[in-house]
Parts: sequence; structure tokens; C-alpha cells
Amino acid sequence: MGRDDMRAGDADRKAVADQLKAALDEGRLDLSEYDERLQKTYGAKTFGDLTGLLDDLPGTVPLDRSQVQPATPPPAATAAPAPAEQPQGTNWLPRYLGPYGGVFVVCVLIWLITSLSAGHLVYFWPVWMLIPLVLGFLGFWGNHGARDARRAARRERRGR
Repeated sequence: MGRDDMRAGDADRKAVADQLKAALDEGRLDLSEYDERLQKTYGAKTFGDLTGLLDDLPGTVPLDRSQVQPATPPPAATAAPAPAEQPQGTNWLPRYLGPYGGVFVVCVLIWLITSLSAGHLVYFWPVWMLIPLVLGFLGFWGNHGARDARRAARRERRGR
């Protein structure tokens, strides 16, 4: 009786299933082929049935023969011309107030439609939307000078 005729145990089938899963994770098998081979693995009765399932899959490279290639940096892109400088502290307000203000306006419209359909003015809940808006405005007001200074320093370091 040869090795191929010996009965395979559950541990042997599990080891082959793990190797198939690794091959699927590495992209060496597609999902349908993995599923087909996995069914054959758990239906295998002998070692001969199991060995045919892994024969065409390449093995992994042992650590002592593997080579790590250093990553090469991407080629340097040509510097784009610097955009026209805007006065400091003038462009942050519309960028912040625009989108959030739009959300507030939509909430007020919903409140207005609700009040009209109810026949009387209901609680003005959109006021709660103003709290983050005001806090954000105060936060921007207090530190936009420092942020602009950091941006200017970064531009100088990059040579713009």
C-alpha cells in the first residue's frame, strides 16, 4: 500500500484547505476555482485525492531566498505655478459658512413647511443647527492667523 492509497484524516484535509485559502487570498485562485477545490478537499478520502488539488499552485518563497526590493520614490513632478496670493484671512469664511449655511437654510425650510402644514408656528428646532456654526466661526476667527502662518511657512519650505 502506497502513500496515495492511505486514508487522509481531518487534519490533513484542514491543512490543504488552509493552503487553498492562502492561494485565494494571494490571488492565485479565483473564487469559483477555490470553491470547487475546497469541495473536493473535504470529499477526499485518500492522500492521492488531496495531492492533486495543490499540484498546479506555486509554493511560497522561503524567507532565506526572498528578496525585498526597496521602494523607489516617484519621479518629481514639475512644479506648478503658484496660484495668485489672496489676502490672508479672507477666504476661509465663505468656505466654512457656505456648506454649513446651506444645511441651516434647508433645515429652516423644513421647519417652515412643517409649521405651515400644522397651521401654527412650531418649535424652532433649526436654532440647534446654529450652535456648531457659531462655535466653528469662533474657532476659525481665533486661530486663522496661526493657520495661515503655518501655510506660508510650508510654501516657503517648498520653494513657492
